[in-house]
Amino acid sequence: MKKFDFKVLKTNKFARLGLIKTHRGNINTPAFMPVGTQATVKACKIDDIKKTGSQIILSNTYHLMIRPGVERIKSIGGLHKFMNCDLPILTDSGGFQVMSLSKLNKIDREKGAIFNSHIDGKKFYLSPEESIKIQLGLNSDIIMVMDECPKKTDDYNLIEKSMNLSLYWAERSKNAFGKNSHKALFGIIQGGLFKDLRLKSLKELEKIGFDGYALGGLAVGETQKEMFKVLDDIKPHLPSNKPHYLMGVGTPADILGAVKRGVDMFDCVLPTRSGRTGLAFTWQGKINIKNNKYKKDNSPLDPNCKNFNLNKYSKNYLNHLFNTNEILASMLLTLHNINFYQELMSSIRKNIEKGAFDKFHDKYIDKL
Repeated sequence: MKKFDFKVLKTNKFARLGLIKTHRGNINTPAFMPVGTQATVKACKIDDIKKTGSQIILSNTYHLMIRPGVERIKSIGGLHKFMNCDLPILTDSGGFQVMSLSKLNKIDREKGAIFNSHIDGKKFYLSPEESIKIQLGLNSDIIMVMDECPKKTDDYNLIEKSMNLSLYWAERSKNAFGKNSHKALFGIIQGGLFKDLRLKSLKELEKIGFDGYALGGLAVGETQKEMFKVLDDIKPHLPSNKPHYLMGVGTPADILGAVKRGVDMFDCVLPTRSGRTGLAFTWQGKINIKNNKYKKDNSPLDPNCKNFNLNKYSKNYLNHLFNTNEILASMLLTLHNINFYQELMSSIRKNIEKGAFDKFHDKYIDKL
């Protein structure tokens, strides 16, 4: 079985063109991963997701352990067979959802996260070892260590304590992962907005040794300027031979700015969630298709979009679908947005390859 591997093919200052190899297929980086939280990318068939150029998707340990439960998924042979997906799948550890969704959560250094389900209040225990066991049971291709993801705060001591706990759990996650050379285990750099804590977290994670390094604890309420400052602080120190993953980010402008600062992988619910609420991403900027001004606009949403013949649907028609709450509205706009994000990633890769990424970045950073 093919080993997990990553190579940088070309650089354009800090922006990197790369290739991740997995036994399920290759991933060209920089890459965007559509979010399939509960074993589905909402309002989309997996075959359509593949046609957008998506080469990997993300799913979620927290949600899947609650519903339907890992045993049901294991019984059919893992998550790929369960959701009929032959793409590589990355699963996050569940730490972020414990912080953001669960009720009455408690963190115990040894036991992990103790929390009540946001669905029915049932009590769950999620230790680093259990998180890795679940992700291996799901048969994920890229597995994330268990971490604590604190809310945005200026409390240095709180962030330092949380970072040290995440480092302890990262080591336990690595031990639980064992030897699975055809899979990858990513460490998660924590430390809030504090440069010294971020660098300490990275240094200690490198001592443990991981297949890739993610930046966690962002997309939790900080400004774009604050996020870019964290990336600027850490970009010269990230290991050049490993993929860099910015978790939960973001807008097209966030992605452009992060690629400029050395990030290779992204995930975010924004294109799918926005698609379900009537917000479309285009090369001309964002469009709220529910606005009355589109009632008589018979032009396509994006005349440049040739994939799926999505440009055959007028703004007039899409406005009607949303204002009558038709299911097709969510389906069409979600697919459009994912397709746009993959067009963006493809354009980013092409511009890095020809040494023109800075010019491309400057053209679109304030437009998208």
